[in-house]
Amino acid sequence: MTLLAVERIKLFSTRSPWWSLLLALVVTVGFAALTTGSEDDPAWITVPSTQFGYSFGLAVILVMAALTITTEYRFNTIKTTFQAVPSRTSALLAKTIVVALATGVLGLIAAFGSLGIAKVLQPKADLALNSQADWRAVAGVSLVFAIAAVVAIAVGILIRHTAGAVALLLTYALMVEQLVQLIPNVGDDIHKWLPFNVAYKFISGDPDMSGRPVQAGPPPSDATLSPWWALAYFAAFAVVMLTIAIITAKKRDA
Repeated sequence: MTLLAVERIKLFSTRSPWWSLLLALVVTVGFAALTTGSEDDPAWITVPSTQFGYSFGLAVILVMAALTITTEYRFNTIKTTFQAVPSRTSALLAKTIVVALATGVLGLIAAFGSLGIAKVLQPKADLALNSQADWRAVAGVSLVFAIAAVVAIAVGILIRHTAGAVALLLTYALMVEQLVQLIPNVGDDIHKWLPFNVAYKFISGDPDMSGRPVQAGPPPSDATLSPWWALAYFAAFAVVMLTIAIITAKKRDA
């Protein structure tokens, strides 16, 4: 518990995490306001359509999570941490847990904030959470944010440099997975198993697309796993990445 308290103080004693969390919240909710407020027909506003800003908020979360570890390497405070805590595994796990919890809470606030602003802007739209899929589309953002933060920390531990870690995370999450589909013959099959695409399957599920306008929600993931297995897959990917990162950190100089 002491390690968790220390990491919590380290995380929230500087301005950048606060600004990053605020930015993620504003981007996610703001995008929901933009997409729902500009729609003339409230029948086209659905619970999934309120979560259009999820991926933009996720990009901010990836950057913030990576910064929590790369800045320690940049300013050499990681050496002090490892000297104070002989077990590097414990120190890195404590940081990961604190950041994952913080981003998870932020994801929950952002998702329900997006739903709330949509209800304000489109009071006639049917935005009640009537099914498991509706709850997963909103509350599921919290779990995806938290797990994605673990992935970002793992990348930060492996690369150690802020620019490299941020560039890799953003390029991969926002571009690479989509570009993989352009590979002839095998691109679509590979894309079905890429981690962020699979994570989105947990949020989007398997909606009935027959007759549904584009405005009624983001396109569903083409991952073949069921929603809950998709979340388990994404979590397993994060655990593997973090394990590799911790093993690497233990073998090299701080």
